[in-house]
Amino acid sequence: MVPHCIYLTTFFPKPSFSRKTQLSEHPYKFALYSELCEVKKKLCPHMRYPMDDTQCMDDPQLMRLDNMLAAEGVAGPERNIQPSGDASTTDQADYKQKLQQIRDTYHKELHKYQEASNQFTHHVKSLLFEQNNTRPISKLEIDRMVMIIQRKFSGIQVQLKQSTCENVMMLRSRFLDARRKRRNFSKQATEILNEYFYSHLNNPYPSEETKEELARQCQITVSQVANWFGNKRIRYKKNLAKSQEEANLYVNKKAAQVQQNYMIGTAAGMINPYDLYQYKF
Repeated sequence: MVPHCIYLTTFFPKPSFSRKTQLSEHPYKFALYSELCEVKKKLCPHMRYPMDDTQCMDDPQLMRLDNMLAAEGVAGPERNIQPSGDASTTDQADYKQKLQQIRDTYHKELHKYQEASNQFTHHVKSLLFEQNNTRPISKLEIDRMVMIIQRKFSGIQVQLKQSTCENVMMLRSRFLDARRKRRNFSKQATEILNEYFYSHLNNPYPSEETKEELARQCQITVSQVANWFGNKRIRYKKNLAKSQEEANLYVNKKAAQVQQNYMIGTAAGMINPYDLYQYKF
């Protein structure tokens, strides 16, 4: 039957029609279709069974990436994501701006991916439906082909979402590193702590009451004061020469301040307040 149809199509063509039109109008078209169905049943018996559940399961890697992007405010509806509760207003604005750039790039590339995937899938389905007029192609086979296409395209989607997650993590890392660098105490707080340390160099272990007082003066916590003194003692022991120069600097500064206060106090004591009445203002 099949060679006969090929013979008729080859040697008796209709010049005014295309081969597709010739085949669709051929009197043996339905006979050829029936013969191809029989051949397919013998060669591909497994195609009669539906797809199992494992073939329809979502990719766990994609699900994990989707959850990460949603948590970071990149995927899904736009959310008010804060980098940290103790971040400044400038830091928050900078973080939001960079995160929005990542979000815009992600949605732009995702839209391109979805368009390309939909166009290619539609093109393949159209070809299969068209070929179904000549050879038997079941809906199950078309669904299988669509799934294969989606799996091929899912690799691109995984790369896109993975790179986006990496960009968000790098942004967070840079922000947190920059914030850690700005955790240094103010110049005034450092001066106060250094002055106490070198004034009590023989026993640089402040009591709890002293720590509380230093924390109040420096506007930091008691634990920060304790950590500072611990780190300072370690640095002092590691580099005695440099630390000695710094100690001399603070000792001289303290001595000069004491001398200045003494001179001011002496000068103030030498003035007789009753002598001020002789001056007319």
